[in-house]
This record gives sequence, structure tokens and C-alpha cells, in this order.
Amino acid sequence: MFEKVKELLVTELQINADDITMDAELSADLGINSIELADLVMICEEKFDLSIEDEDLHSFITVGDVVNYLENNL
Repeated sequence: MFEKVKELLVTELQINADDITMDAELSADLGINSIELADLVMICEEKFDLSIEDEDLHSFITVGDVVNYLENNL
């Protein structure tokens, strides 16, 4: 799942692949703003055919948080 999320970050948000680790913070380390986070959520919902609740977004601090959420909800 990490590789799939990493690929989305690289292709959809033009994040440098070398910067993406499980511990990388979406905002602080990767520079993702709230609009880009919303885009990432929509892309994940479409790609993985799931619905991510707005209140769950607050738990997305690191790439690992996104990966774990997807793994636990698929």
C-alpha cells in the first residue's frame, strides 16, 4: 500500500519520490497544503473505491497515517 500511496503523491501532486517515507509529514515535510490534501483524499477515494470521512482527515499527519488508514478500511 505504501508504494501505491507514494506513486499517487509523485504522479498527482508532483512530490519528489526521495522525500516520501512512512514517517514523512504531509504538510511539514512534503509541503502538502489543505487543498492538495483534499485532492489526495478524492484520488484515494476514487482509486480504492472507498469513502473517507471528513473527521478522519485530522488523523492524516504522515504518509504512514494515510497508508494505515487505507489498509484498515479496504
